[in-house]
Amino acid sequence: MKTTIDIPEGTLEEAMKFTGAKTKREAVVTAVERFNQLKRLERLNARVRGQFRAFMTSGDLKAMREADKPKTRP
Repeated sequence: MKTTIDIPEGTLEEAMKFTGAKTKREAVVTAVERFNQLKRLERLNARVRGQFRAFMTSGDLKAMREADKPKTRP
């Protein structure tokens, strides 16, 4: 889709630097794709946050680490 937009030059130059883009178009497309990905991840995070109620406690983790330690010979 062809669209004409007015992006401040400094903002576009910074986007090109951060994305490693060689063209203005590449910078804009990359920035929009990354923005969309971030928003999808935020939405996913909001849906699953707090759903791991039966997750291990710090005591469980410590016991698991102790069990995984190599046994030393007497």
